[in-house]
Amino acid sequence: MSDTATTMTFHPQPKAGPARPWAFPAPERGTLPNGLTVLRCHRPGQQVVAVEINLDAPLDAEPAGLDGVATIMARALSEGTDKHTAEEFAAELERCGATLDAHADHPGVRVSLEVPASRLRKALGLLADALRAPAFPEGEVERLVANRLDEIPHELANPARRASMALSRELFPADARHSRPRQGTEETVRRIDAAAVRAFYQAHVRPAGATAVVVGDLTGTDLDQALAETLGAWTGGPAEQRPSPVITADDTGRVVIVDRPGAVQTQLLIGRIGADRHDRVWPAQVLGTYCLGGTLTSRLDRVLREEKGYTYGVRAFGQVLRSTPEGTGAAVLAISGSVATEVTGPALEDTWKVLRTLAAEGLTDEERDVAVQNLVGVAPLKYETAAAVAGTLADQVEQHLPDDYQARLYERLAQTGTVEATAAAVNAFPVDRLVTVLVGDASVIEEPVRALGIGEVKVVSG
Repeated sequence: MSDTATTMTFHPQPKAGPARPWAFPAPERGTLPNGLTVLRCHRPGQQVVAVEINLDAPLDAEPAGLDGVATIMARALSEGTDKHTAEEFAAELERCGATLDAHADHPGVRVSLEVPASRLRKALGLLADALRAPAFPEGEVERLVANRLDEIPHELANPARRASMALSRELFPADARHSRPRQGTEETVRRIDAAAVRAFYQAHVRPAGATAVVVGDLTGTDLDQALAETLGAWTGGPAEQRPSPVITADDTGRVVIVDRPGAVQTQLLIGRIGADRHDRVWPAQVLGTYCLGGTLTSRLDRVLREEKGYTYGVRAFGQVLRSTPEGTGAAVLAISGSVATEVTGPALEDTWKVLRTLAAEGLTDEERDVAVQNLVGVAPLKYETAAAVAGTLADQVEQHLPDDYQARLYERLAQTGTVEATAAAVNAFPVDRLVTVLVGDASVIEEPVRALGIGEVKVVSG
């Protein structure tokens, strides 16, 4: 056996290059002759272009007794046009390598397109056809209604969805659209037919008042010409100035138990309404809420998951409901998670202890620094895709925010101090102004929850 030593030559270890400054992309804004607002954002290297269309068709515009018609209309936009049947339209999208989705929410209807940059012109033509002249065939609408009716029992059986429905019903007045399921109930969806869908479309879908966001690598693409020949050919009447209803809520501290006999877990949803993105407290509220329950190392997780082993995870978050052009609105602020049935009472007790300790002692500088690092530092990765950028720009349009809002938000997060973040979190989750929804076995959890004294307790059928 040879004693000759083997030598290896190692290549130098790669070293990181200098850090490059990053900011959320700034779009260019323009308007087509038909009144359609266009935001475009050139992102070199993003060969899959994302297009988002905001339609001013909010849920509160749905006719009485037809909750869900906006959802059915959104789903039916791609079910055939004046040029293609539903099957032909789907085949044309496939030939482009494109995907087209649409959904309805409280601010309006959102239509999303993703397509390779080389086929953008063709896909924009299909999108324009879907918006300009959807066929709404009776058979396709009936199928979509049947599909929606099939979804409802599954949603009611899902503890998280059931908790969300119960919280909305508790927080908002019965006559407010926010109090009812976004996609309608079995009773209202059954009433929807092709005529109702066409009427809603004709009343609310038009280029004036709508916005198109286009993000991706636009090198070699004459976007002005492509838009003029496609979305620019879409016509309609002037935009309607419709008053936005004031969002009111009753967040008197109380508990609602949605009874699920035999459930081995309890779904928790604790919430109220608070400031939205127009309020100057929003950055501090985002930071404080993240420290409270935004990640695996947050306070709620440290106590309920790591120390007590009650749950796989608990999250605190803020979800914007709807903003007005005047800069008013509200967000749902909530804590969500699930725990074993037998520890529901102790888990709630510890949750309230965490909130009281936060009010008494505040956040630490270390918690604040980690939160800023996570929220601001991850942004360049979060917005790697064109779809992520387009979605955020469309959100800003929907919420009547300036085009540079997201960029300024990261600056404000980095400048927010520990004291500000603490005050915002405490104000967001006051221990005596929280509505608690529990989806679980009432025979096991009702008495322990009553003993906590966190508000009146009522039990409703699951």
